[in-house]
Amino acid sequence: MGRSRRSAGEGESATRTAILDAAERLFAQRGVQAVSNRQIATAAGQGNTSVVGYYFESRADLVRALVRRYNDRVDRVRDEMLAEIGDSADPRDWIECLVYPYTDVFAAAGPPGCHAQFAAQAVADPALRKIVLEEASSPALQRFLQGLNRCLPDLPPDVQRERTRIASHIIVHTCADRERALADGRAVQSPTWREAAAMMVDALVGLLTAPAPAGGPVPPIG
Repeated sequence: MGRSRRSAGEGESATRTAILDAAERLFAQRGVQAVSNRQIATAAGQGNTSVVGYYFESRADLVRALVRRYNDRVDRVRDEMLAEIGDSADPRDWIECLVYPYTDVFAAAGPPGCHAQFAAQAVADPALRKIVLEEASSPALQRFLQGLNRCLPDLPPDVQRERTRIASHIIVHTCADRERALADGRAVQSPTWREAAAMMVDALVGLLTAPAPAGGPVPPIG
C-alpha cells in the first residue's frame, strides 16, 4: 500500500512538472492569453485534456506556480551571494546580487530557455503583472533592496524606486531578447549568460548610481 501511494505521488509530481514546462514554453512563444488548457495538456503529453484544471484551478494559479518555481531557484542563488558580500558598501556588489541569480539559473537550465520570454509576456498583462510582483517580493530580494539603499544615501527614495523599476525591465527584456536569439540560432553579443550579466551589471551601476536630477524628480507630463 505504501509503495502504491508513493508511486502515485511521484506520478502526480511528474505530470505537474510536465504541465508547467509545457505551459511556460507555450506562453513564451504565443502569449499567456493565447494558449488554451487543451493545448497545454497536449504539449505536456497528456491524453486527458482536462488535466490542467485538475492541478491548477485558474490561469492565475498556473502563472503563479510558474513564477514561484523560478523565483525559488533564484532566491537560493541570491541568498548565497548576499551571504558572501556581507555588509559591503560597494553598490556593484549589490547589483551583482540582483542580476547574476537570474542569469545563473538560466545558464544552469541550459538551452532552449523560455522563462524570461514568459516573464516578459506576464509583466505586459496588468492582471498577471500583479502576480509577478507579489511573488518577487521575497526575503532575499528585500535584503538586496535594503543593502542597495545603504549604498545610495544621497539618492531620494522616489528616484531610487523608479530606477529600480527601470532596472527590472532591463533585466527581463534583455534576457528575453537573448533567449529568443538563442532559440532562433541568431548571433548574440555575449557568448555566455555570465558575460551577458556582466554587461547588464555595468549598465545598471551607471543607472542606479547616477546623481539625482537637479531640482528633484522630473514632473509627469500633462
